[in-house]
Amino acid sequence: MSRVQTDTDVVVIGAGACGLAAAVTLAESGAKVIIFEKQRAMGGSSNFFAGMFAAESDMQRAQFIDYTRDKAFKNIMEYSHWRANPRIVRAFVNESAASIAWLINHGVEFREVMINMPDAPRTYHVVKGKGEALVKAIATRAKEKGVDIRLATPVKRILKEGNRITGVIVEQDGEDKQVTAKAVIIATGGYANNKEWQKKYAGFDLGVNLIAHGNVDKVGDGIRMAWEAGAAEDGLGVQELIRSGPMGPEFSFWGEVRMLTNQPDLWVNPRGERFCDERIAYYDTSHGNANARFKEGYTFSIFDDGVIKRLMEYGLEKNAGMDNLPGTRPANLDKVLKDELEKGTSEIFEANSIEELAKKLKMNPAVLKATVDEYNRFCEKGHDDLFAKEPRYLRPIRGPKFYAIRVRTVTLGTLGGIKINDKMEVVDKKDEVIPGLYTGGEDAAGMWGDSYPIDIASGGSSAFAVTSGRIAAKNALGYIAK
Repeated sequence: MSRVQTDTDVVVIGAGACGLAAAVTLAESGAKVIIFEKQRAMGGSSNFFAGMFAAESDMQRAQFIDYTRDKAFKNIMEYSHWRANPRIVRAFVNESAASIAWLINHGVEFREVMINMPDAPRTYHVVKGKGEALVKAIATRAKEKGVDIRLATPVKRILKEGNRITGVIVEQDGEDKQVTAKAVIIATGGYANNKEWQKKYAGFDLGVNLIAHGNVDKVGDGIRMAWEAGAAEDGLGVQELIRSGPMGPEFSFWGEVRMLTNQPDLWVNPRGERFCDERIAYYDTSHGNANARFKEGYTFSIFDDGVIKRLMEYGLEKNAGMDNLPGTRPANLDKVLKDELEKGTSEIFEANSIEELAKKLKMNPAVLKATVDEYNRFCEKGHDDLFAKEPRYLRPIRGPKFYAIRVRTVTLGTLGGIKINDKMEVVDKKDEVIPGLYTGGEDAAGMWGDSYPIDIASGGSSAFAVTSGRIAAKNALGYIAK
């Protein structure tokens, strides 16, 4: 084993939004920083987000949005039934507006502050160019400030002497090499792609009844290394779940076929039974959690020619990404649907009757027919006796053609693993700080309770990545100065 550097102040593990924000904050205060990233490119899943949460930002003030930090704190805590760590939530909320200002000062542009679901507070700061532009801007600043960014260089172990962090072991050019440092910040982005952990901590069979979207080789490296260094486990099994229509190389994530599955029409489980008020289509966490109840890993959206015609003429009810807001008309929807059916896809089904559709879906025809008949009766009388869906969304399914799309349970990322305090310091099983060890983003536990509060804190995971990285860096600066 060789030593590649002996005077680095801080090692940052991971070059996503959290790690880059931490590195820039450190470097701007004069610290020497190395980022080790195991992938050959920076950003990871941070490249894909569309917006960020904040309360009391300058942009909000300019638009007379008076949603306060106190209100945001209370809403997040109430959403989690106080299962979230209140000190961590408070630290995040208090610093969220400063993170927006910090990013703007570093070249990130925001389009507007908006909501992306009904009745939500206006906290969603839409990033121009999405997360990819943000990553590029802060990575550029990191390089300008002399941050040493080493791609395709995985960290294998965190080093300790006694109770203090002293550096890391990295794999570089096929060799294990030691890097000494006064502090380490873990920002590896969770364990969404770890089959064993998904089964153990969340009960899912990854690739079978759970699909990891936008995550590449996130197997919990940072979490494992923190545990090996004495960190306590916390928040395992918590993740950002959604209900998503067809995905894969042949389907765009926000494509027109998937837009159908986002709409609040008729949804059924693998038995052909209705399972929710479909208006939860507006709230990602709610429909993700509802879908996750079924061990098969999927449900179905049922629709007919009338639904297709309505969407083409009047537009979407629920948006499908920030570029397809409500009212967007998917003008080619009928053609796209026809083309996919002609390809013989196993995700989309067409029939001339509900009974025929049920057979294609491997359901009992009597069950699906009873479900559709009951739903149509609710539509006729304008009241959903079962799940109390608002009357404006009660629209009958009558044909002449009937369709179904398989809609899978998808994770956008795990949200925990390492126990921390409000300074983003890693703590052990006795809640004692491990000196010199910090974490943030999706490796850190305590922020979200048991479910991601999408309707309270839209853009919360991306904002927490940046903000927790900045908080960790500020506290690391104080530590290395001692």
